[in-house]
Amino acid sequence: MSQSMVDLAAELRQRYPDYPVRHDSRTDEVTLEVPADQIRAVAETLKTDSGLAFAQLTDVCGVDYLAHGDAEWVTREATARGYSRGVKPYDGRNDPDQGSPRRFATVYHLLSLSRNQRLRVRVWLADTMFPVIDSVQDIWPAANWFEREAFDLYGIHFSGHPDLRRILTDYGFIGHPFRKDFPISGNVEVRYDPEKGRVVYEPVQIQPRVLVPKVIRAADSSVAAGEEKSADA
Repeated sequence: MSQSMVDLAAELRQRYPDYPVRHDSRTDEVTLEVPADQIRAVAETLKTDSGLAFAQLTDVCGVDYLAHGDAEWVTREATARGYSRGVKPYDGRNDPDQGSPRRFATVYHLLSLSRNQRLRVRVWLADTMFPVIDSVQDIWPAANWFEREAFDLYGIHFSGHPDLRRILTDYGFIGHPFRKDFPISGNVEVRYDPEKGRVVYEPVQIQPRVLVPKVIRAADSSVAAGEEKSADA
């Protein structure tokens, strides 16, 4: 744990006493959680205040916390249900501490060149059906393409963005592929139709894959089998 990051966490707690500040001693990372309606005001301060000077934005990304912490992979018996998290629609998930849905968040990674410090800013988005937050593109121009990426992959809308269009998927793409409830096989498939002389979109024919093993063996079963075989020999 570096003293520099300890000092940064203490300074942020003093400046923003109402906002959670977390310092992970294992990774030496500082995270500041900001309300969605305050992101622009906080961003301006983080960039322009000489005591912080986070002049560079290195990344903006979306996060989908749907089923976060659920251990569907941990199982003691065979199952035919499969890894269903990616094929079932979102049915609403409430945060037990907040009493309201907490599914989507935007995360900003900042760098202060003058102080040689990095900061992670996380913003929870209140509306899980239409997540929206103010754009910071005019504060950090590098946010332009990052925000378009988060819009494309997660469906997060950035209010005030000058050109919020898809950037990685096709223009006719349906849905947002990084959402946890997006079908593993997608919604449509593409093929060339020789009669129409063009590419056509059709409903996907691939069945969702089952990713949970059908047979669960004890951890020492192979060892025991090997010992038994050796004994017979």
